[in-house]
Amino acid sequence: MIGYKKSFSEWQCLSEAKMGRVSPISTMLRRKIVEQYQKGVTQRKIAKTLQLSSSTVHNIIRRFRESGTISVHKGQGCKPILDARDLRALKRHCTTNRNATVKEITEWAQGYFQKPLSVNTIHRAIGRCQLKLYSAKKKPFLSKIHKLRRFHWARDHVKWSVAKWKTVLWSDESQFKVLFGNVGRYVIRTKEEKDNTSCYQRSVQKPASLMVWGCMSVCGICSLHVWKGTINAEKYIQVLEQHMLPSRRHLFQGRPCIFQQDNARPHSASITTSWLRRRRTWVLKWPVCSPDLSPIENIWRIMKRKVRQRRPKTIEQLEACIRHEWESIPIVKLEKLDSSVPRRLLSVVRRRGDATQW
Repeated sequence: MIGYKKSFSEWQCLSEAKMGRVSPISTMLRRKIVEQYQKGVTQRKIAKTLQLSSSTVHNIIRRFRESGTISVHKGQGCKPILDARDLRALKRHCTTNRNATVKEITEWAQGYFQKPLSVNTIHRAIGRCQLKLYSAKKKPFLSKIHKLRRFHWARDHVKWSVAKWKTVLWSDESQFKVLFGNVGRYVIRTKEEKDNTSCYQRSVQKPASLMVWGCMSVCGICSLHVWKGTINAEKYIQVLEQHMLPSRRHLFQGRPCIFQQDNARPHSASITTSWLRRRRTWVLKWPVCSPDLSPIENIWRIMKRKVRQRRPKTIEQLEACIRHEWESIPIVKLEKLDSSVPRRLLSVVRRRGDATQW
């Protein structure tokens, strides 16, 4: 048998034929099979020459003899109950009502399309629309007045330079809780193990907690203050006297700085305002419901994630974990968060005062 060199197109056809059982044979290769068959070449020889299975060659030749064509028949099966036009309408409804459940979307689809649709069908259709159900980010509620005030405040301070934001001393409080049981939201199990005691998510009502106050700047962090229970204006003034003033002297070395605090009641009380005025402390006016503008909120989030991984069981262990994570915050992280404030303000301006991604 005399061999011959295969052209690039023939090698491409052969490579496409070897892709798998579900991959259809290319049109060029099917035409070559029919041509060899019409010349009188046996099916076994055609299969050996083109490196195909005998059944594949037999099916192509049989289809040519029955129908006179080499095209592949359209796959048989049940047509989807929702066509492309229905999917576009479903996607518009889902993007308009993003907080709707799948059951509510199914009830709407049954009345809109006038078709018998199940929850599973709609769930698959949502996936065909390139949509997916996610856990929504938690953000504070913002009224129209809140958004307007945030917008005006961000527009007035967006012109501040990075050097001026470095003179801000950011402060805030946060609550840390003792963790018990399984913390994970999800559990790995089979369908039949839903009532297995090891698959439950355990929770404790009113777990022991600690309130933490801290402040930070690009120069570093202050000494952390931890106490139990709630805080009022008198206790807050004591915290400022014992921690804020020494930290300001230590971090800024006598240079002027701006003190930042939110609008909590102990912060905005008249005695607190008078004390700050007597201490000649320049306080940054802060918009309401704006935790996404303060970089120290990101520090609390990082610390809570790391404390959760350490899983303290007692108040003493919780306080030790909090202090360890607070003291291990790198300066590079503080500089990165402080430099992100201008971008946060631009995001508030673009969103007309609405919540940002931070």
